[in-house]
This record gives sequence, C-alpha cells and structure tokens, in this order.
Amino acid sequence: MRYTGPKVRLSRRAGVPLTRKAVRYFEERPYPPGEHGRKTNRRQTGDYGLRLMEKQKLRWYYDVSERQMRRYWDMALRGGGRSGAELVVLLESRLASLVLRAGLAPSIYAARQYVTHGHITVDGRKVDIPSYLVKPGQVVAVRQRSRGMQPFVAAAEGVHADDRTAAYLDVSHADLRFTLVGRPSREQIAVPVDEQLVVEFYSR
Repeated sequence: MRYTGPKVRLSRRAGVPLTRKAVRYFEERPYPPGEHGRKTNRRQTGDYGLRLMEKQKLRWYYDVSERQMRRYWDMALRGGGRSGAELVVLLESRLASLVLRAGLAPSIYAARQYVTHGHITVDGRKVDIPSYLVKPGQVVAVRQRSRGMQPFVAAAEGVHADDRTAAYLDVSHADLRFTLVGRPSREQIAVPVDEQLVVEFYSR
C-alpha cells in the first residue's frame, strides 16, 4: 500500500527531506516523529534496518507501493548493468516523476494527482497512469483545457521549477510541456538514496 498520511512525517522518519515542503519542517525537527523521536539514535540501527530504511526512502521519494517496487526491481534485474542504478532510472522515467522533475507540479503527490485526473498528455494523447514509463523523444504536456487552472498557471511561471533543469529534459514552462530527450543516467538523478543498500536489501 502507498502511504497516505502526513508527508513530512516520512521525511523525519527517513532522516532527510523528501520534498521541497519538508525542508523547512525538517530543519525545525530533524528527529523521527513520535513520543520518543528525540531519543532515537539512528546510528544504532543494524545492517538490516539501514537497508530497509534506504529502500523505504526510495519508495517514499517516488510515492510507489511495495508491490510496485518489487515489480521495478524485477525489471531492473532483467535490464542488465547495475541493478541499483537501473532501478532508480526506471523510477525516474515514470510519468509522475518526470512531471515533478520538469517543474509542472510542486510535489510527487501533486504530480500523481495531475496525471490520474487526466490533465497530462503524452504525444498529444491523455495518459492517466502515473506509472507510465516515458520513452526518449516523447513529448509530455498539460492538456489545453486544464491550462487555466491555478496550479498550472503557477507552473507556467516557473514557480515549481528547480534551479537547474535536468539534463535529460527539454522544458518549456511557458508552453507547459517538456520532452524526454534521452534516457536518464543514475549520475544525472538527484535522489538522496544509496541504491547499493537497496540492492543488498532485495538480494538478501
């Protein structure tokens, strides 16, 4: 199941801010949530706990369920090369992930909602599946009928954009569209996760 509770709590559990909004809250309370959060010593976590938490961080960052993670892990194993890097690339290639990365949404949760509500097109066709894997050369855009909505008006002004556009995207915020110009490489993906620990978790 996907987590549907307060999102900042996930960042505090993970030990790193997983969303832009969480940065300020995390700075104020950089310890796990709950009654005994202040007394928790992350350094005393065992090997299994460290690997589990790294896997959870990756899940939470991309807002995917454990079942989906298992499916992507199986795909990564079949992809050849480094399975950990391939796993991150697959997660980054999801439609919802790229909508966020392109600056069309303020968070992965909003990006997922925009896709499921039918506001996003791929090559001119509506796609309402957040897990849709975008291929290099495909053009993703906000539907014409949705462009007057406040969230997309803000996106067109670059409000949600990162300081630097990802190298694998060609983005036009004014046109509310972007193109995946090439398959991402792990080195290009800014995710606060050690995927080798995730590999060790699934390989145990």
